[in-house]
Amino acid sequence: MSAQPQLSVVVPVFNEQGNVATLVHEIVAALRGAEPFEIVFVDDCSSDGTLAALQALKAQVPELRVVRHLANAGQSSAIRNGVKAARGAWIATLDGDGQNDPADLPKLLAQRDTAAPDTKLFAGWRVDRRDSGSKRWASKWANAIRRRLLHDDTPDTGCGTKLFEREAFLDLPFFNHMHRYLPALMQRAGWKTVSVPVNHRPRGTGVSKYNNLNRALVGIADLRGVAWLIKRGKVTRTEEV
Repeated sequence: MSAQPQLSVVVPVFNEQGNVATLVHEIVAALRGAEPFEIVFVDDCSSDGTLAALQALKAQVPELRVVRHLANAGQSSAIRNGVKAARGAWIATLDGDGQNDPADLPKLLAQRDTAAPDTKLFAGWRVDRRDSGSKRWASKWANAIRRRLLHDDTPDTGCGTKLFEREAFLDLPFFNHMHRYLPALMQRAGWKTVSVPVNHRPRGTGVSKYNNLNRALVGIADLRGVAWLIKRGKVTRTEEV
């Protein structure tokens, strides 16, 4: 493993014992030889064998690091703690259920390498969702409402496949579920964002940790809060003189 990786792949997981090994090996296959990288899995206090599976994988994959929550804290906290632990200047994220395809990561990196310097987020866009009809319908309406309220010009903020600058991310306000609003929050901070079409796959094993009702209930409060943040936000650039 490089002493200083340029890219850190952060993966939050909760009870994903059956998915972590395949995902780790897919990340390695996608990135080895591309640029120095590390993989940071954050176990959100799983109650199955997820942590043991990750510890066993560390002996096989030198790029792998494992961070463990001492209490269940949710996906946003897992992502943030993974980013804080990461050593790369750029962060890629993937969901731990295997539905995001690590083979898309080089595509996001290529977009970054040709983008303007003030583009700090490359967000995956699942153009062909592999979810149930009810979940696709709920996401369609949630995305439409979000775009209307936040004006973030982003077709899909729920995709776990993202690439962003570590420093820019850590400068954002943190709150539970903030990972669903990264484009709007990055734009509020004065940065540009780009949506990149990516692959989406059926879940391999395990069950989803969300349902349409709990997403809707927390989404209403979150949208109001993010809209308030945008209204009250002010960007002031500085220079040393």
